[in-house]
Amino acid sequence: MFNINLGTSGGINLKRNNLIGADLEEADLKEFYFEGANLREANLKGANLEKANLKEANLKWCNLREAKCHGADLRDANLIETDFERADVIQANFQRANLTGVNLAEANLEEANLRWANLERVNLIEAHLERVDFTGANLKKANFKGANMKEANLRWANLEGTNLNWANFEGANLRDVHNLSFDQISEVLTLQGAKLNEELFESLKEDYYVLFVAPENSMNDKILP
Repeated sequence: MFNINLGTSGGINLKRNNLIGADLEEADLKEFYFEGANLREANLKGANLEKANLKEANLKWCNLREAKCHGADLRDANLIETDFERADVIQANFQRANLTGVNLAEANLEEANLRWANLERVNLIEAHLERVDFTGANLKKANFKGANMKEANLRWANLEGTNLNWANFEGANLRDVHNLSFDQISEVLTLQGAKLNEELFESLKEDYYVLFVAPENSMNDKILP
């Protein structure tokens, strides 16, 4: 195991460094430059990566459980089977990143940018996905069970084979979403305020009217397509 001791933080440049298997548990890496670095199998559990530059970095099989990645730049990063369980990735930028098989259970991704990212088979159980931008993302076979997707943008996303059981799509943008079946939609918690193509909305409203009204015990029964 590669070990690294860091006495200071902020702005240190480790661009394209080889850090395979590095032990960086709970390290303060705020605003570090890891662009293009190889961090495969690194231990970053609980590390502070706030506003860190991880663009094009290789984070395959990394442990990022409970890491603080607020505002981190993860564009084009390799995140295959990386573990982000309970991590803070608020406002992080995952644009075009490969998150195949990633574990984001209970993670906070509020306002994160996941445009055109590959999230095939990603675990998003009970994840906080408020206002996340999934435009064009591949969410094939992703698990959204219990996730909160309030005001999420899923335009042009591929949701083929996803598990949407009890996901909250309140205010989500589902226009032009690919491979979204009635069976999947019937399992979501709510679609109130979701933006749908008119044809899909009219079809769903016939059989799943309850999904477009406010939750039980609410006085608001207004349908918001």
